[in-house]
Amino acid sequence: MNVPSDLEIAQKTRLLPIEEIAGSMGVDPSRIEKYGNYKAKLPLDLLKDRKEWGKLVLVTAINPTPLGEGKTTVSIGLSMALNRRGVKSVVALREPSLGPVFGIKGGATGGGYSQVVPMEDINLHFTGDFHAITSAHNLLSAMIDNHIHHGNDLGIDARTVTWPRTIDMNDRALREIVVGLGGRKNGFPRQDSFVIVPASEVMAILGLSTDYVDLKRRLGNILVGFTYSKEPVYARDLRAEGAMAVLLKDAIKPNLVQTLENTPALIHTGPFANIAHGTNSIVSTKMAMAYSDVAVVEAGFGADLGAEKFLDLVAPIGGFSPSAVVIVATVRALKYHGGVPKKEVSRPNPEAVIRGFPNLQKHLENMRKFGLPTVVAINRFPTDTAEELRTLKELLEKEGVPYALVEVWSRGSEGGLDLADAVLEAVKQEARYSPIYTPDMSIKEKIGRVAREIYGADGVIYYPEAERAIRRYEKLGYGNLPICMAKTQYSLSDDPKKLGRPTGFKITVREVRLLSGAGFVVPITGDIMTMPGLPKEPAAVHMDIDEEGRIYGLF
Repeated sequence: MNVPSDLEIAQKTRLLPIEEIAGSMGVDPSRIEKYGNYKAKLPLDLLKDRKEWGKLVLVTAINPTPLGEGKTTVSIGLSMALNRRGVKSVVALREPSLGPVFGIKGGATGGGYSQVVPMEDINLHFTGDFHAITSAHNLLSAMIDNHIHHGNDLGIDARTVTWPRTIDMNDRALREIVVGLGGRKNGFPRQDSFVIVPASEVMAILGLSTDYVDLKRRLGNILVGFTYSKEPVYARDLRAEGAMAVLLKDAIKPNLVQTLENTPALIHTGPFANIAHGTNSIVSTKMAMAYSDVAVVEAGFGADLGAEKFLDLVAPIGGFSPSAVVIVATVRALKYHGGVPKKEVSRPNPEAVIRGFPNLQKHLENMRKFGLPTVVAINRFPTDTAEELRTLKELLEKEGVPYALVEVWSRGSEGGLDLADAVLEAVKQEARYSPIYTPDMSIKEKIGRVAREIYGADGVIYYPEAERAIRRYEKLGYGNLPICMAKTQYSLSDDPKKLGRPTGFKITVREVRLLSGAGFVVPITGDIMTMPGLPKEPAAVHMDIDEEGRIYGLF
């Protein structure tokens, strides 16, 4: 059977004018700022005077595998299914990064008959948000070196500059660089680095800012380095925040698009969940809640990363409280966590499902710790056997957890109706949401709390430089900030090879960074890179465009 690709399905879809999508959402079409026929920006003042707010459902997953679990696809399908049930719903997602698009992961617009469109635009330049973030970030980089070159009135010690440069591409050659070579006219030579745009603090700031005043305040609070007398230097000391905010004037506004079934979708900001906080912007989440009965929001990677950060960091900053959580799981991912090699996961193996189930079990336990009703979405794949699905269902029934078989990839909203029904039941329950740590805890106490309660670690090991950084940041008054753990997505531990539900391990924190503008501290564990590299055969080699401008190979 010749199965059409995601791109082919998207290209054959009849898109409605974006004015109609806005109208179905309850937004006056005259208020939107159009980017062509099928994309628009929503002005921030649409949130003013909103008195009724919909419920918030967070979609997360078990620890991801190289196979892909379809979390974005399920999120989109759930929202479409809720609309099909007559419940007004808006899905809010992150913007894709060009790094994964041209690397190994591909795009981030869903799949099959559960996608957001126009798929090509969203996965490529979209409305220019990432370019604006890149420009704002690199403007600050340029102003730092320019200040040092022109006399260095602030007394910045170039050896302590912590602000990198950024580009939205996987490029390992830029992880460590030297700038300022070529003589006096080119500035002072110093070691520097690049991070990918989703790891930029400007990305985090844009995603967590609520308005222009908040945006400028956060930009001004960016720590860029220290003086020779060891005093902190901020972006506001360079008077950079105003120009940076100017570059982000439109990027702060959420983007409105549509699903394949012409239901509203908001796509805005794109922080990775393994090296950043991993969810769409606060303003787009609020916009989704303001204009729907049930807003569906996705958090990146597994519940130990995206969901934990959403519940401990994003939701408290945004001032909203989720009503329920959906955990996406697949039979083949559970088999992989049960020790089955990637090449053999398509073979029937109910015993491996049982062996891998503790990974899902741990994530269920974690969501209960946050006090949230939880539903498991079993995202069905063609290779799943009836016996394997029955085995998983029996395991979930023993846990007393509601679940639903999901087939939105192949059937669209129709394949998500059971999940929609289960979610509607879940949001009727009383949610007793509470973060697992409090601001008054020390940085180490917060790290230890996440490591033990969420990852299941026995403790935390700190490199000496991490210890020094923590002492410095707490001395500067940042001990009350939330933490944003940088950790591998593939394991509950900081070792990607430890699958399933590992025990008897400790988390190793090798570095701690302060993102004072974004308002959180980043403990870096294991071998985490803030600038990925391309694989041996990147997705880019399969992409092309014909004489009519039709794109091929994008997925």
